[in-house]
Amino acid sequence: MINIIYEDNHLLVVEKPINVPVQADKSGDLDFLSMLKNYLKEKYNKPGDVYLGLVHRLDRPVGGIMVFAKTSKAASRLAKQIQKHEVKKIYMAVLEGKVSESGVFKDKLKKDEKLNITRVSADGKDAELSYNLIGYVNNLSLVRISLKTGRSHQIRVQFASRKLPLYGDQKYNPNAALDQIALFASMLEFKHPVTKEVMSFELPLPERYPFTLFKSV
Repeated sequence: MINIIYEDNHLLVVEKPINVPVQADKSGDLDFLSMLKNYLKEKYNKPGDVYLGLVHRLDRPVGGIMVFAKTSKAASRLAKQIQKHEVKKIYMAVLEGKVSESGVFKDKLKKDEKLNITRVSADGKDAELSYNLIGYVNNLSLVRISLKTGRSHQIRVQFASRKLPLYGDQKYNPNAALDQIALFASMLEFKHPVTKEVMSFELPLPERYPFTLFKSV
C-alpha cells in the first residue's frame, strides 16, 4: 500500500518505502517510479504510458518523503528549484557516537561510479549540510539534518568521514549491524510549480529501531 501524502493535477507527494529502488536498476526489482505509474494508470484508467517526472532521488535503503511531477512543465520547474537550492530537505538520522549540539559540514565529494561509493576528495563537488542534535541515548545521537546540496550518499559520507557513521549503514559503517540504515527523509518544502504556493510536508519518525529509542525526546 503506497502512502500518498498529497496529490493534485501537477504533483504527487508520497512516502518512499525502505529498500525499494527509486527507478529501475540492475537488480531487476520493482522500482518506486513504476509502482507510482501503475497507481496512476489504475486510478485514472489511463491507456498507454503514464508520465511521471522524477526530480530528485533517495538511496534504495532510505525511506521518506518524495515529490514527483505529473506534467513535464511541473517537472522542469521543480528541477529548477532543486538546482537553485530552493527546495528545503530535512532528514532524521541516528549516528553512532556523540555529536556537538549543532554544526555545519562543508566538503568536496567525488563519486566512484564503478564501485557506487562516494569519497571526500579535493577534486570533488561542493557538499554542505547543517545539523542539530535532537537526542542522545546509548552512545547513539539522533540528528535533524538540513541539506544544502544533494550529492550522492552525501549525509552518509560526511558523517562517516568524521567518525560518526550512521547506524546500520552497510556501505560506510564498518561496524554496522545487519539492521536497516537509520536515515529518513522527514520533511520537504518547495513552491508549487503552478500556483507558487509554499508546500510543506512532514512525516513522524519511523516506528522502528533505533528511532524508537527517541520517542520521548
